Amino acid sequence: MLLAAVVALLWANSPWSAGYEALWKTSASVRLGGAELEMDLGHWVNDGLMALFFFVIGLEVRRELSVGELTRRRRLVVPLVAGVGGMLVPALLYLALNPSGDAARGWGIVIGTDTAFLLGALAIVGPAVSTQLRIFLLTLTVIDDIVAVTVIGVVYSDSIQLGPLLLAVAALLVLVVASRLRVGRASPYVLVVVVLWLATVQSGVHASIAGMLAGLLVPAWAPRRDEVERAASLFQAFRQSPMASVGRSAGRGLARAVSVNERLQSALHPWTSYLVVPIFALANAGVDLRGGLLAEALRSPVTWGVVIGLVGGKFIGIGGGALLAARLRLGEPPQGVGPGQILGGAALSGIGFTVSLLIIRLAFEDTPHLLNEATVGVLLAAVLATALGWVSFQAAAAFHGERSAGLPTALSLPVDPERDHVRGPVGAPLTLVEYVDFECTFCAVTTGVARELQEHFGDDLRYVIRHLPLPDVHPHAERAALAAEAAGAQGQFWAMHDLLFTRQDRLEIEDLVGYASELGLDVERFLQDLDREDLAGRVREDSLSAEESGARGTPTFFVGTERHVGPHDAQTLIRELQARRPGAPG
Repeated sequence: MLLAAVVALLWANSPWSAGYEALWKTSASVRLGGAELEMDLGHWVNDGLMALFFFVIGLEVRRELSVGELTRRRRLVVPLVAGVGGMLVPALLYLALNPSGDAARGWGIVIGTDTAFLLGALAIVGPAVSTQLRIFLLTLTVIDDIVAVTVIGVVYSDSIQLGPLLLAVAALLVLVVASRLRVGRASPYVLVVVVLWLATVQSGVHASIAGMLAGLLVPAWAPRRDEVERAASLFQAFRQSPMASVGRSAGRGLARAVSVNERLQSALHPWTSYLVVPIFALANAGVDLRGGLLAEALRSPVTWGVVIGLVGGKFIGIGGGALLAARLRLGEPPQGVGPGQILGGAALSGIGFTVSLLIIRLAFEDTPHLLNEATVGVLLAAVLATALGWVSFQAAAAFHGERSAGLPTALSLPVDPERDHVRGPVGAPLTLVEYVDFECTFCAVTTGVARELQEHFGDDLRYVIRHLPLPDVHPHAERAALAAEAAGAQGQFWAMHDLLFTRQDRLEIEDLVGYASELGLDVERFLQDLDREDLAGRVREDSLSAEESGARGTPTFFVGTERHVGPHDAQTLIRELQARRPGAPG
């Protein structure tokens, strides 16, 4: 995108600048029978390709709301407050410099943040590890994008045509129904989205709002164990019988195991990242700065309204809003992200490139001099925002020691054989710690991985189990963890552990009592121990240590004292453990 923007600027200021203008005014049409859709290339980019870009943004938002970071709504409060501040303050600063006339129409230019440029700048000037800050900024830009697209669709749209608008609403309702029914095939969604886009274009509402709304309505869900197992069996069948029909069945099985939302993201991300956004930059960043335009722009209140709104407004609105919300305990700031890093991210949010340029085209289409001045402001703001972000991150590292913005990776609570449940010699040279949820189907599979590891390493490995019940998704997990601890009080933790993972679909209280009887436990004592506060405190202590160690789901492994990131199949874990064997190279 940066390269495309530079090319656009050089082209627009070269002897061939007339060709640049002529290219984007070239008419192109699609005709089917008597129906025809005709626009110039500039509008095909801004109304067509950018709708696809916002569709992918909508897909990302829906996934985060359904199965990602935003499922815990308390985590949404701080970025929500920051996002609102990051739109209101910039708009007010812009209007303070441009309170009336045609220039006032540009207030929407400063409300958006360019997600792609923001993350690129973060990778260059931000902390070496910035995963948590990245999630915070993505959540923030999601809020920005929703509001910005709404502003585009409502404020900067042409005269509204009722008939096509009703058709667009009908298409949205179809997407709602398909989402509720969890339709797993991608083709029905694609067909409805195309109809929605065509209807929105004809209605006069800017098509970007259709893209965003459509993406928000495509469902996302976590993989279900039965679907994963079915996909594995179909793949095994294809391995044994490599026939076309069996291969198609295996392909459909693999597709069903992943939500349609994530499949569409996977298919469209490369196109939007490496084609759509660069083409947009090429079409919109070309400002002819010759003839004194640059000097004139630097004297224009529109240019400085954009610069101050994006750079100063985002820094104050986002940084101040996030820190104030955290100070008032309205929500939780991201774990591992310090105040200085929040300010650095707020500064980088002043890069408004994509959304800002799109709104400039809509707001100042009939006033070319204001269009050029505002574009200069956006380009200048991108440079200044990046510089301010770098200064903020350097200051945070130098004065507050904020050198990493990722989740913790070290095990916060050391393994204690007197406290922990250990399989294998307590003094073994290798340690593998697993945080489990007895209702998590993927944890049930990793118990087999643990046995394979113990067979491989023998007495050189101690395997440690800790609890991380996830009651929001597994309502029986806490009770099952207490049942394992109650069995452990009678010396049968591992027997109950193994039994619970083979009976994950039957974890009601009467089932747990039956398992205690099956294991020959004192059932009356078992029932009393289920209510013991010290056992409940033990489960809470495990969960707290998981949180402090950066574990966010199950299963999570720690090889030695370091959290394992990546696949957790037996061969991968064997390699990780081998690398930590005393005397291993490196």
